[in-house]
Formats: sequence, structure tokens, C-alpha cells
Amino acid sequence: MVNDLYSQIFRRKSIRNYDLTPLEESVLSPVIDHVNNLEPLYDDIRVDLKIITSDDVNPRMMKKAPYYIAVFSENKEGYKTNAGYMLQQMDLFFSANGWGSCWQGIPKPKGNILESSDLKFVILMAFGRANVPLHRTSTLEFKRKPLNKISNIKNDDDVGALLEAARLAPSATNSQPWFFTSEDQAIHIYSFKPSILRAIILKKYIPIDIGIVLYHLKVAAKHFGKTPEIFFDKNGDENSPHGYEYVTSMKID
Repeated sequence: MVNDLYSQIFRRKSIRNYDLTPLEESVLSPVIDHVNNLEPLYDDIRVDLKIITSDDVNPRMMKKAPYYIAVFSENKEGYKTNAGYMLQQMDLFFSANGWGSCWQGIPKPKGNILESSDLKFVILMAFGRANVPLHRTSTLEFKRKPLNKISNIKNDDDVGALLEAARLAPSATNSQPWFFTSEDQAIHIYSFKPSILRAIILKKYIPIDIGIVLYHLKVAAKHFGKTPEIFFDKNGDENSPHGYEYVTSMKID
């Protein structure tokens, strides 16, 4: 199994066309092992990740794939961000090891799967062997905001490289609902506060997206020899950019 996840940030893409041929258990075994050893953002939130098939998923708005990871979680503060942080580990893992994957915001597992866990269903990720090219050939293929639209941090060599990894993170409807500031060797992360109308679509996904971008930041920081530490700044809200609210911070010593 390949574990170079940093390079995948610059080439991964969402795959929506899969070979639906079932896979042998021996082929799926490394995926199962990786799912069982994901790093949580918050240790005190119980999670349950299940690998299911397309027969276990309601077909509404489903991108049909041979397999899905269904995330269930204890319903407590930060649970969606924790889910996004954990499942993005699988997104990069799949990309590194020749599998396609795609976040699935609307489809839900069928009732028997929902009833199989005592935790709250959060989101699905489709995965399998891709029927289309697996990777992008250039970062120019990403449709993303420029750095100056998501951060007011001066683009120095150290922090700029981390923010580029964050900029390329996937998000629901490609909304990129994050903003970054910096102070005293820390990056502060803020999330977009949508209007009432946009909140109908994005409210569920914004915390998940923040978890995704946090994982990209951590992977990049470790790649560059930093020791990232995620923490909560009690004064973070005081400096929130207009239209955003404080979520968390990351030390990058």
C-alpha cells in the first residue's frame, strides 16, 4: 500500500464512473484495514464506519459504485468536522492506491443499514475501480478560488505551500467555505456563514468540508517537517473575517 498522501492532494479527483464488478475479499482487505485505523480529529467522539455495496444504498441521486463507506457518528459538537477529517484520509488513500472515490452528500443507506448502528448517519463516500482516468495531470484542472480569496496570509514559502494544499481540498458544490489567517506560528481556520437561502443547501456540508481541509493542512505540514497541532483559541472569534466564524487553529512549529 502506498502512503504518500501529500502528492495525491495535487492529482486526486472525484470519480463518478466505476467498474461495478465485485471484488474479492483479499482485494478489499487493505481497504478494510485502513478504514479501521483512521485517525480521528476528536478522540471523544464515537464513530462507526461501514463498507457497504450499491444494493445497500437508496438510489436517489446516487453515483453508482460497487462500494461505499458509510459514516455513522455520535451526535455531539464537532462530529461532522471529525467525520470529514477522517473520511478525507480515505479519499487520499484511494487515490494513492489506484482506487477512485467520490463524496456522496445526498444518498443515504437503506433502512437496514441505518438500523445496524446506534449512531447518527453522517455521509457516504463511493469507491471502486475507476472506468475513467484516475488522476488529474495538472493543478490547472482544479476549479478553485485563488489564495487571496481564501486567506489574508502573506504567501511566504512555508505557509504558502500549506495553504496551496488546503486550497485544492474538495468541498460540497465546490464552495470552499473556509478562510485562513495567521498569528504566532499558527493558522486560524474560519468557516463561511451562509445566507438563509444558501444555508438550506450548505449547512450540513460546511462542517464536513472544514474537516477535509484540516486534514489537507495537516498532511502538508507533516510533509514539510512541521509538527502540526490542532487547538481551540478562545479568542479566535474576536478576529473573524467578515462573513466567517472561527472554527479552530493549527500550530505549525
